[in-house]
Amino acid sequence: MERKVYNTVESFKAQNTLLSTALPFEEDVSILNTPLNIGSKVIPNRLVCQPMEGCDGTSDGIPDVLTKRRYRRFAEGGAGLIWFEATAVMKEGRANPRQLYICEDNLDSYKRCVSEIKELCLKKNGYEPVVIMQATHSGRYSKPEGVPAPLIAYNNPIFEKDSPISADRIVTDDYLDRVGEALVSGASLAEKAGFDGVDIKCCHRYLNSELLSAYIRDGRYGGSFENRTRLLRESLRGAIENCSSDFIVTSRLNVYDGFPYPYGFGVKDDGSLEFDSTEPVKLIKELSSLGVELLDITMGNPYFNPHVNRPFATGGYDTDEHPLEGVARMLHGIAELKKNVPEMKLIASALTYLGVAAPHVASAFINNSSFDLAGFGRMTFAYPDFASDIIKNGRLEKNKICLCCSKCTHIMRTPGGTPGCVIRDRDPYAELYKQINK
Repeated sequence: MERKVYNTVESFKAQNTLLSTALPFEEDVSILNTPLNIGSKVIPNRLVCQPMEGCDGTSDGIPDVLTKRRYRRFAEGGAGLIWFEATAVMKEGRANPRQLYICEDNLDSYKRCVSEIKELCLKKNGYEPVVIMQATHSGRYSKPEGVPAPLIAYNNPIFEKDSPISADRIVTDDYLDRVGEALVSGASLAEKAGFDGVDIKCCHRYLNSELLSAYIRDGRYGGSFENRTRLLRESLRGAIENCSSDFIVTSRLNVYDGFPYPYGFGVKDDGSLEFDSTEPVKLIKELSSLGVELLDITMGNPYFNPHVNRPFATGGYDTDEHPLEGVARMLHGIAELKKNVPEMKLIASALTYLGVAAPHVASAFINNSSFDLAGFGRMTFAYPDFASDIIKNGRLEKNKICLCCSKCTHIMRTPGGTPGCVIRDRDPYAELYKQINK
């Protein structure tokens, strides 16, 4: 069965019918060029650059040459919301030695970066984007010195198999208290740096996300729903209380892990992998009651089952599921959440695989009040001006779209790799790809 990204809307429509994925389609994409209010902030259009980590900061955690280049391209590309990549708030929680890390000592570098993003977008497009920083602790994927140094919520045999991580790497409740304090402090630093908001990251099995499925953990952060969601809720509450009223406090939230109970969030307890929205809906309602107005929704784990959150044409393994079915699970799942919590503004993920059909499908969902903003991840590496083309021309150009070939992921998984699009952004990434494949 054809697995290529769609370079015509006709090819998408044919596959959508063949697979019965029931993804809606709207010819008129003008809804994507309408503003959206989040508190006192106005997002000038419905297009989002999702957080895409470049692993290309300096050793002391500030944006370096390629980092700055990437955000200049995003700024000029015209997306109304630029979700700044994973930025560590604790040194031991960095995912690699070049992951961004914000602290008082390097705050001026972030101020300059945010200022440049806003100025460039205003100059090129006539408006400033909303810019949100993703505050993170990488948990089991921590590798601050370049070698794995996992800090886990609990042992997970799905990942660890016959080599369980030592019990002394399971973080204590006291340590999680300190993580919460660091996330709140990171939110305050983000506001000082000029960001419009902060994302308390809770996705893709990093520490906060892993806690959502900590059914077998003892103590204040495990077992019950209240305990498993404690770090997320309390860090969001702390950020809201410690930042100004017009500062957006949000989260990129995993609502489905794609792993069976008791190792997965958003699944039934019968051992199946079916998405169960019961706890995600309960959590989103609680976050709304805290004052959270916006969430960036995702699923799966890019290290283990990336077909769930970033369906690919080619990748590191074969799947029985067609990529379009993965897109459908994501988008229909987000629509289910929106139906249950209509007051929460939601960003959709997994749109990149749709290729030229993406703005049409996103417009249909937004017109149906099934989500509010369209998020693009890998597409931003390949096609940083995707938003400008959608807004000005009403379409994406087929010779510019991401091919979902997974080469950017391959670079990222290679020690020292700095991911980018090998196909569309050949200088410098094609040469880098050649070097790591010698």
